[in-house]
Amino acid sequence: MTTDLPTTQWPAASKGPASYFPSIDRSYGRPIDEWLDLVRARAADKHTELVDWLEAEHGLGHGHANAIVGASMCSSGGSPRTMSSGSGAQGQAMTSSR
Repeated sequence: MTTDLPTTQWPAASKGPASYFPSIDRSYGRPIDEWLDLVRARAADKHTELVDWLEAEHGLGHGHANAIVGASMCSSGGSPRTMSSGSGAQGQAMTSSR
């Protein structure tokens, strides 16, 4: 079966949230960068809220939604919320409560 979906070449030994990226690319028709941008645009939401939103609004499975939110947190140096509110006790508490 062939597909017209864009594909990204990922390292074979990806670990953590990135290990889901090839499957996310194939399964949902959007490259991972678009998913990360969507999550970053909702920076005020908490981790669980973002996962629930990706599942409900975009039809992602829980593992894929969680991987996208987790990758967003890693790339922003904390939780998505810290991107708009800076680093502080609230952001640190949210990151440690995962």
